[in-house]
Amino acid sequence: MSVRRTGTGKELVWIHGLGESSTSFEPVIAQLPQFAHTLIDLPGYGRSAWIEPISLEPLADHLAAWLRQRPLTAVIGHSMGGVLAVMLAERGAASAIVDIDGNVTRGDCTFSAQTLPYTEAEFTDHGFAEMRAQVYASGVAEPALRTYHAAMCFASPRMFYRQAHDLVTLSLTESMAPRLAALTIPALFIAGVPRGICETSRALLDRHRVRWIGIEPAGHWVYLDQVAMFAAALEHFLA
Repeated sequence: MSVRRTGTGKELVWIHGLGESSTSFEPVIAQLPQFAHTLIDLPGYGRSAWIEPISLEPLADHLAAWLRQRPLTAVIGHSMGGVLAVMLAERGAASAIVDIDGNVTRGDCTFSAQTLPYTEAEFTDHGFAEMRAQVYASGVAEPALRTYHAAMCFASPRMFYRQAHDLVTLSLTESMAPRLAALTIPALFIAGVPRGICETSRALLDRHRVRWIGIEPAGHWVYLDQVAMFAAALEHFLA
């Protein structure tokens, strides 16, 4: 995986979502100059090499082994990265986590579920290109999707496919809310409202008494839709 570091101060580790890259966090880290930021491009995304597809649990093992070689710090993950942040907390590899609009239930599988009609070969051959074209067209109404499209152009179709299926399978279990609630380190879920995680997922977070906040009006990329409000919420939690 590729790792970039910027700034000085207390370290924050950022993990991007499915099909994304660490560059998506640039606008918000610019609002947080008092921190040092470690920005990861997961294998198969952004600046990282395309390797054989790896599922989320083994990927979390790999990340945890790397993080435990250094002083523990807060991990901030978006979407799939939020799911990975929970897994890292369970592995004792973070001092605190922020899960930004990570998958909670099947209703949150906006992009990952689009891989389901395809075999891996079909998705690699033409499905991913079709999906990228749809994302780009939707960016007229939601500018964050234009940046997502740009990141998808650097993503491995096979890695995307494998991890998309992992996310759908995990979301169907509805296990992420109780796993968040069971963590023994500080944890915060930040949701984009009303276009982020679905209403069913927000209700499930409440049912399990997960500490969460909604920032509105915002969608899945809440840290792009409401940069200042997101940065302020993150600062408050980390303080």
